[in-house]
This record gives sequence, C-alpha cells and structure tokens, in this order.
Amino acid sequence: MSIIHRTTLSPSKYDLLAAWLPAQPWFTGDAGRLEPIGAYRFDDTEGEVGLEGHVFTAGDDTVYHVPLSYRGAPLEDGDDFVVGTMEHGVLGTRWAYDAIGDPVFRAVLAGAIARGETGSREYSQDAEGNTAEREPSVRVRGAGAAAELVPELAAVRVSAEGTASIAETEFALLAVHRVVVVDAGDDPAGTLSLRGEWPGAVGALLASFNI
Repeated sequence: MSIIHRTTLSPSKYDLLAAWLPAQPWFTGDAGRLEPIGAYRFDDTEGEVGLEGHVFTAGDDTVYHVPLSYRGAPLEDGDDFVVGTMEHGVLGTRWAYDAIGDPVFRAVLAGAIARGETGSREYSQDAEGNTAEREPSVRVRGAGAAAELVPELAAVRVSAEGTASIAETEFALLAVHRVVVVDAGDDPAGTLSLRGEWPGAVGALLASFNI
C-alpha cells in the first residue's frame, strides 16, 4: 500500500513538472496551464522509493503521462533523469526523477504489466499517524497473467521514440507513453499494456511491454 502524508511539499510536484516539461521533446502544451487529471501509485517492495504516475492536460485536450520516482538520496547515474528536488514536511529532501530512468520503477511497472497487476491501495496519513484509505484518482491494470515471467530491466538503453520513452534490452522493450491514447484499441500481438481509467476515460494506454 502507499502512504500519502498530509503535509507540506515545496516546491509542489506540479511546480517541478512545469519547470521540466518545456525541455521535453514530446511536450507541446503550455507548462503554465497544467491541470491534473489524477495519479496512480505503485509499491516499491523495499519501501524506499515512491512511485507515482501523473496524468494531466496542459492548456488543451491532449492528455500527458509522466511517472515520477521519489528518493531520499540521489539516484546513482540518474543525472539525465532528475526532475528536481522537493522539501517534504515529513520525509525531508526528496529527489524526483523521470521514472523511466529509475530501475525500481522499471521493474515494478514491467511486473505490473506482465502479471496483470493493479496500482497500489492508497492511504492518507495525518500528523498524528492516523490513516484512512482513499480512492485512487487514476486506476491502472496490466494486461498480462499472474504466471508471466518478467525479464530483467536493470541495465537498459533509454531513448525517445515519437511520444514514447523506451527502456530496452536485448530481450525486452518497455515503453512509457507520454501522450495518452485515450481510445486505444487492442494490444498488438506480442505486446502487453498498462491501461488507465478515470472519469471520462476507460482503457487509456499509458505504457506497454514487449517480451
């Protein structure tokens, strides 16, 4: 499960995104007009890295998808993927990364797609430590089956292909789709997808995995 602390965050996640997005080749919106649609979360089994996928618009009807990973210390060899740092009222300094460059996110995303898993359950926690479950604003599910084997994705080549970011090895290709295909059709042969759902969208294509 994911714990979301009710506390201060400076700068906010969307302030970081507004500064980072104009330099991304797939972004054509207005970074000053970001409007959140929602987010989903995955659990890091080690409990160290926060994993959150943001879905939003930027001044028009185009829907963007940016997964971020949050760490308590800099990611080794992660300079090319850093989005910025934030001061969290409970956790202290957090380093935010474009999650396609984070091996923890890649492993969790690939596993969720290949094994047909959903996003994590979310709980908010107040200053006294009281928790309450909340509904995810974006629900996600992978297209695979429980017994599917997941190739290793620690050492990858990361590149851009159109509006997707690709993490690739000799044996597998993981794609994060930055511009969301809301009315995507069925998965092509040999491809498994991560689909999202929120008000007004069902089956939106967020990521895909070829193995």
